[in-house]
Amino acid sequence: MSKLFAYERRTKISEYLNEHQRATVRELCHLLNVTPATLRADLDFLVSEGHIERTHGGAMMKANGRTEYKFATRQLINSDQKISIANEAVKMIYPGQCILLDSSSTIFELAKILARMSIQATVITNGIYSAMELSNNKLLTVVLIGGVVQSGSPVIEGKFGSSILCQFDIDTMFTSATGFTYEDGLTDFNVYEVDLKKLMAKFSRNVVALLDSSKMGKSSNNTFVSAKQIDTIITDQSLEQPLMEKLLNDKVNVIVAK
Repeated sequence: MSKLFAYERRTKISEYLNEHQRATVRELCHLLNVTPATLRADLDFLVSEGHIERTHGGAMMKANGRTEYKFATRQLINSDQKISIANEAVKMIYPGQCILLDSSSTIFELAKILARMSIQATVITNGIYSAMELSNNKLLTVVLIGGVVQSGSPVIEGKFGSSILCQFDIDTMFTSATGFTYEDGLTDFNVYEVDLKKLMAKFSRNVVALLDSSKMGKSSNNTFVSAKQIDTIITDQSLEQPLMEKLLNDKVNVIVAK
């Protein structure tokens, strides 16, 4: 393995612990091909960011099962898959449309692509980074939903500015989630953002979910869109047959990004 930068190592540690829940220093040193001293420095950083907990001889996910990464960290996780999915999603945007973008890191990849396109459209979002990126395209009318900004977060939360949604004829909402199961639908941790996402879905004719394969089969504690409310799912791997059959029965279109 070639030498990794610090942020690449920490992303791999986060992904490994997300999958395995816990690991020893020896396991992670072998995974990253680094010394224990380097590994401990990476673990200390992730602890300071609130991502993980240290254990005797290793590390584990937070005891409550909740891992909310800072936005910059979330951008790095499964970034290739997110970009491929976003490239498929942008094919669904046409001139003259009014669309909604949530504040997820996957949707931010879609915003970056859209910002470079020669297309006239109206984009409503609660993602500060997405709004800033899209504002560079003079052909786009960008509407930022008002609300509460938490410290260190590029996300607008709450329903304070949601009244603006009823003033637009919204074609499609593009959204992602912490997890997706057929039983629970699209779920997320943040109850305040979930409340806003419910309203965003309510005012949209179509809901398109951009979900990399790591989100499949996982569920958080707050549902904002049921499986039957979704019009299209774009993902990076074929879905398991039982899930695929249920979605097709509900007339949910599934696209696998190349």
